[in-house]
Amino acid sequence: GHEQLLKMMEERMMDVEQKLRLVKRLLQDKVNQLKEQLSKNTKADAMVKDLYVENAQLLKALEMTEQRQKTAEKKNYLLEEKIANLNKIVKNLASPAFNS
Repeated sequence: GHEQLLKMMEERMMDVEQKLRLVKRLLQDKVNQLKEQLSKNTKADAMVKDLYVENAQLLKALEMTEQRQKTAEKKNYLLEEKIANLNKIVKNLASPAFNS
């Protein structure tokens, strides 16, 4: 009985060791998977930061372009007013010449 009990204990011990090796292998696979995910997340985080900076630069450039457009529109309006006034002056100058 003692020998048989010892043999059963030995078999159970080997079974437990085998299960532990399997669990260890599964845990190592999970660790590797999580390391890979962490690496991907780190790269994605860096890309998001780069995009954030690029977006800020593009918004600033857009703001400056819109400001230049407003300035150009104002100058254009003023030039059109000057042209209209010059046309009136030319018309008034030409009017007496035609009348005489």
